[in-house]
Amino acid sequence: MPTPPENREPAADEPVADEPQAEAPGADVPENRELSPHTGWTRAHWETAADRLLRAVRPYASPRGGLVDLPGPRPSWSGPRSDGLEGYARTFLLAALLGDDAHLDHYAGGLAAGTERPGTDGPDSWPLMADTRQAVVESASVALALRLTRTRLWDRLDDRVRRRTVDWLLPALGPSPVDNNWWLFGLTVAGFLQDAGIETDRAAATIDRSLDRIENWWLGDGWYSDGDNRAFDHYNSWALHFYPVLHAHLAGDRALLDRYGPRLRAQLDDHVHLFDADGGPLPYGRSLTYRFAAAAAPWLGALTGHTPLTPGATRRLASGALRYFLDRGATDGRGLLTLGWHGPYGPVVQSYSGPGSPYWASKGFLGLLLPADHPVWTATEEPLPAERGDTVRALGPTGLLVQSTAADGLVRLHNHGSNHVGEDDDAGYARHAYSTRTGPTTAPDPADNHFALLRSDGTATVRGPATPLGAGPDRAASLHTPLPGVRVLSATLAHGRAEVRAHVVLGAPEGTPVRQTGWATHADGPVSQLHPVHGYGAEVTELPTGATLQGPGPTRTPAVHGTTSGPEALFVALVSLTAEPAPAPVPTLATVRVTGPRTLCVTWQDGTTARLSLAVPVPEGQDAGVDR
Repeated sequence: MPTPPENREPAADEPVADEPQAEAPGADVPENRELSPHTGWTRAHWETAADRLLRAVRPYASPRGGLVDLPGPRPSWSGPRSDGLEGYARTFLLAALLGDDAHLDHYAGGLAAGTERPGTDGPDSWPLMADTRQAVVESASVALALRLTRTRLWDRLDDRVRRRTVDWLLPALGPSPVDNNWWLFGLTVAGFLQDAGIETDRAAATIDRSLDRIENWWLGDGWYSDGDNRAFDHYNSWALHFYPVLHAHLAGDRALLDRYGPRLRAQLDDHVHLFDADGGPLPYGRSLTYRFAAAAAPWLGALTGHTPLTPGATRRLASGALRYFLDRGATDGRGLLTLGWHGPYGPVVQSYSGPGSPYWASKGFLGLLLPADHPVWTATEEPLPAERGDTVRALGPTGLLVQSTAADGLVRLHNHGSNHVGEDDDAGYARHAYSTRTGPTTAPDPADNHFALLRSDGTATVRGPATPLGAGPDRAASLHTPLPGVRVLSATLAHGRAEVRAHVVLGAPEGTPVRQTGWATHADGPVSQLHPVHGYGAEVTELPTGATLQGPGPTRTPAVHGTTSGPEALFVALVSLTAEPAPAPVPTLATVRVTGPRTLCVTWQDGTTARLSLAVPVPEGQDAGVDR
């Protein structure tokens, strides 16, 4: 159903014009600070939030409810019909998790309408998977919702509706058209059909084939790569662990759960470190508009018993993430989730995302499958790791290093090996560092947290794919090739809120200018500090930069400059990002001595020392000599 022009958003990075912001869903439910000292939220807040999100999309349903055509700045690359299916499927999943019969009845009607004339231009008709491959993605949400409500909805449907629905779902059992986490959509459809006793042999074969494919991407220590690359991001939690573990749980398949459950536990051991004390998850990678879907894996760990988190810590993480977004304008004046992070923000949105895409956040409501008397709802909230103490932690085989500080609850992520970039850097992967309260900046702004060689016209080189060269426990290193014949060996050493960033430029002509940038911050945000140690000039400049997913511009990004002194040149800087009031200058946090062409000795403010050796690159998987 076409959306009335007055309901369309003017731009992806602008708030709805002249529209008052609706009260955040759940905001009028009384807080319980005794049970939930950190967030104040209880199960009642979750139920109310889910109900209001569902009621908000109802006016955008097609005549019989088969499509949910939400307003937005543009359609996805799959087109408006696919976007309408996406709006239906992802909100249907939310209705299934909430389990309210009034909402389920509405979606049952939409199921009948959408499958009545699939592949046509009828006002409610769903696209066919043969014509629109995005329909494969949405088939997983439809199937999972049907599986969760099988006795309450599916078993009561008219036989003709069930037959039409099965006919529409069956193509998802074929090989995945995209060779990444998409294999798990077929698995999810197969799991529902297997439960319902439909095409069970074919369903079983699809499950086996899907699990066999993702096994190629399992790298251990809780981490999958999302395909034959090095894409490490929140897809580990809201897709690659989510679907296999939930399938095993719903199927009662003990062998599968014994296989995939411990992997989820290992992932959660890292995942919990990616949340700020204010509840916000780290914005890195792609599909960030799914927002509090980042809470899905912690809920799943509680649901299956495969979690290192206590019940109180699980709810604190999940409620903190939900509140973080709802309190910061993730829903607009109509109560709709927008394409963005806090509010609408176009640069964070991929071209495959349409107006219904943000409702993959529905996965974050998985905890509603747990009964009200489960300890995850009745235990007292416990603090997150970012609140308990300072942490520097390498994340398994990813080349990622997480750094958090209890004084401000801020979390930073140093990237030395997570790649999903081509010739042009993707801002979600190519930065050397990310945090829960900053950027990244996007083109045409100068890149934050970036080391670049500067061309004769002043333009900066991109980073491109980074080859990991070892990590842990307080450092990570990588190698990238910014120009043909030129390599840059980079390392980060972290302690407290201090970061030592070192780069060795190999093969660049003498006199090549270089630039190191720091954190891009808003005037009301944390303090970004950058101090030259070796190879740079003494001056620290401030580059004017624009909006980030944290808010509108302007932002300011510190930078230092230098030039190469030969075929091998070392550059070192001290960096800090902090929300502490009146922080001490960053040079007071550490003393850095260059003890060789590629070696540093660092004495931290507390008197501890560390040695950093940027050694000759070695094959991935081996230690790079980045040692203590």
